Amino acid sequence: MKVTQTDIADVLIIEPQVFGDDRGFFFESFNQKVWLEETGLERNFVQDNHSRSVEGVLRGLHYQIKQPQGKLVRVVVGEVFDVAVDIRKSYATFGQWVGVLLSEQNKKQLWVPEGFAHGFLVMSEVAEFLYRTTDYYAPEHERCISWNDPDLNIDWPFDVKPKLSEKDGLGCRFKDADLFA
Repeated sequence: MKVTQTDIADVLIIEPQVFGDDRGFFFESFNQKVWLEETGLERNFVQDNHSRSVEGVLRGLHYQIKQPQGKLVRVVVGEVFDVAVDIRKSYATFGQWVGVLLSEQNKKQLWVPEGFAHGFLVMSEVAEFLYRTTDYYAPEHERCISWNDPDLNIDWPFDVKPKLSEKDGLGCRFKDADLFA
């Protein structure tokens, strides 16, 4: 696998080695030994999640204030613009974001470390999104920052109003959010 640092060094783009021909393809989407060798990150993944969304759906920016989750994310159907926002106050990259196009074609994965808010926008007719987490979902600790917060100024690639859940529509301002020290 190929590991590429983004503009925020802790956020990594993971590209698996894909073997394919006219019959289809094969790749290891995760191998603990290779993960450790290539990233140097000792993580114990405890939960896998799978979501399906239609075009224009924007999910996020989500995080957990306790039981923070590192997420290894990828798309198996369609295409999304995936965003990670550093919400660790003591880091030089605090308040900065990274956006990466993930698709079934490019098979890229994104490592979103603990201490980041995460969200994605569906760019295709439908998208199926998988994420492997380092801690369990804890709804009582979940928080949401508004996707269009002016202090973050995320450059989402669309011209229309996104489709939001009620929870995501009520996301708080970045300056008012419970954040990590």
